[in-house]
Amino acid sequence: MNTSLQGKKVLVTGGSRGIGAAIVQELAARGAQVAFTYSSREEAAQAVLAGLPGTGHFMARMNLQDEASIEAALAQVLEKFGNLDGVVNNAGMTKDTLLLRMKTDDFDNVIQTNLRGTFLVTRGVLKPMLKARTGSIVNITSVIGQTGNAGQANYAASKAGLEAFAKSVAQEVASRSIRVNCIAPGFIATEMTDALNEDQKKAILSQIPMERIADPKEIASCVSFLLSDDSKYITGHTLSVNGGLYMN
Repeated sequence: MNTSLQGKKVLVTGGSRGIGAAIVQELAARGAQVAFTYSSREEAAQAVLAGLPGTGHFMARMNLQDEASIEAALAQVLEKFGNLDGVVNNAGMTKDTLLLRMKTDDFDNVIQTNLRGTFLVTRGVLKPMLKARTGSIVNITSVIGQTGNAGQANYAASKAGLEAFAKSVAQEVASRSIRVNCIAPGFIATEMTDALNEDQKKAILSQIPMERIADPKEIASCVSFLLSDDSKYITGHTLSVNGGLYMN
């Protein structure tokens, strides 16, 4: 399937690196006009923007822990695009440690960024989508939100919360032909996995029936599908993309 997004206007949060950059590049390649946000790595964001095919793409700074920053970025996107056909809530953070050592701020910051930030972005884009009576929202969650993981109680809670959040919002807006879904990646080839030593990589691969780590493009292609008209009867769903690491 060569899913086309020709003419669609899409916002991607956290699009300057890793999975987010792959999503931005894939959407642009399939014909979408893409706005993407970044928090601090402006040079990386500029490099992504410069490499995109097509025209009309742009980037905006957004701090997911700052409601005013979110509102300002969304205002900029909507002023530029007029409306949005799709939104990808990709940006997030981790602060990993065992629960007994976890500082309250480390828990709060992860929840505030990953869960509250997605709530604020989603609420901010729903009004124009409701008016247009169309739209697709995709939340990037994680296999960790499905399985849990020692040392990641805050991250797991935030990602599991996103799945329940998506199901709830999907029920609220389905009558206006707006869809809300999640993609739960497993281990993906990013800066984090590149930093692992060979023993760590072997330990990870031993858990994955497909015996490999995914390319970010494999997540991006799934995002493209859920944003496209090919998936217009799918909502409230979590698509697991993990090579069989967790089957639910």
